[in-house]
Amino acid sequence: MSETTRTQTLAGRYRLEHVLGSGGAADVHRATDLVLDRPVAVKVLRAGTAALEDDTTARARFESEARLLARLSDPGLVSVLDAGTDDGRPYLVMELVEGGSMADLLASGPLAGPRAAAIGASVAGGLAACHEAGIVHRDVKPANVLLDGAGRAKLTDLGIARLLDQTDGHTRTGTTIGTAAYLAPEQARGEQVTGAADVYALGLVLLESLTGVRAFPGTPAESALARLHRDPAVPGDLPDGWAPLLTAATAAEPSARPTAADLAARLHELATGAPAETAVLPSGDATAVLGAGAVGAAAWSGTGATTVLPPGTGEGAAAGGPGRRRLGPALLALVGVAVAVLAVVGAASLLSGGGDGAPADAATSSATSSTAPTSSSASTPTTSAAAPTTSATSATVDEKAAEKASRDAEKAAEKASRDAEKQAREASKAAEKAAKEAAKG
Repeated sequence: MSETTRTQTLAGRYRLEHVLGSGGAADVHRATDLVLDRPVAVKVLRAGTAALEDDTTARARFESEARLLARLSDPGLVSVLDAGTDDGRPYLVMELVEGGSMADLLASGPLAGPRAAAIGASVAGGLAACHEAGIVHRDVKPANVLLDGAGRAKLTDLGIARLLDQTDGHTRTGTTIGTAAYLAPEQARGEQVTGAADVYALGLVLLESLTGVRAFPGTPAESALARLHRDPAVPGDLPDGWAPLLTAATAAEPSARPTAADLAARLHELATGAPAETAVLPSGDATAVLGAGAVGAAAWSGTGATTVLPPGTGEGAAAGGPGRRRLGPALLALVGVAVAVLAVVGAASLLSGGGDGAPADAATSSATSSTAPTSSSASTPTTSAAAPTTSATSATVDEKAAEKASRDAEKAAEKASRDAEKQAREASKAAEKAAKEAAKG
């Protein structure tokens, strides 16, 4: 019998019923909220967890973190309704979702592309809300994706790993929390993690949902070590759009992965069958995007669609949702430089083509006109004899004029090119200044 069943009612309000599931540190009960007369799920941390029973400061920190979770609101998240301690045992009260889990669903086999995308879009949207609030889930896996009666997906255990870690003395290098099969490489190394680790885990979950096979099987140790030596194998015969999406989401480098909001947007497109109107690039700084943006856009969309540049603030960009984002001053300045450079190249190309062609045609036309035969009579040899001399002289004059016109055109082209280069340099200086000011701000 679970220890929590000794106390049938927590805090005089939540009557515990049967156990829905158990994890490494807690049991989840179906319960009834006696005040509001509604069914709820209550997660009760086991006695001794993180020394909470004996540490008043740790309990206060736990409740503070729980209040942070309770402020989150997203259709893709299981809502946290209440938190507290009872007889020294911390607990979380959450909405009850009674449709089973994604793990149950996958036990029947792989999912169709649109179904997997719909689940993934909901989970990614929930993660975006978490990341915007500064919360990293750390344990995204099929068992933590619940399905309601209508089949809608909701991510549960949001932040529970964070709660456990924070109450045990802050995030520490060398401490790994999560499920081995879905850990990001940086988690497996015991490094401090960001929201990019959640994106990686969701990428593995979606890959498994399409193939029916875990990317990193084996014992926890084998699974954790495997991702340090290789990327997950993404089959090339997945439904359209999936391979580049999952390859980006499971990139070894956190900075190369898309944000959760970007991932949600792309998955929504795959779920609904709507064509991708924008190409979403992995998160990273502005310089990296400008340096490799064309490659990234092609990898994501396979089309020449509009490219959305992510801000350099990482996961905090999720506030505006999965749509387009505004460019900050630094990015605007850098884009200005790119436009100026393109203007120089375009001007030089246009001027070099026009300078060689148009004057030559004019000279040819002039020469042809000047050498046309003049009207003369056979009975006036003197006039006829003089005509060729006059015509030749006129042709010589026109050819010189044409050559002068050609030289003038070339000079004009060179001047225009110099002016364009000067403008580009000025734009570059202005852009650098704006970027520095934006960085200071």
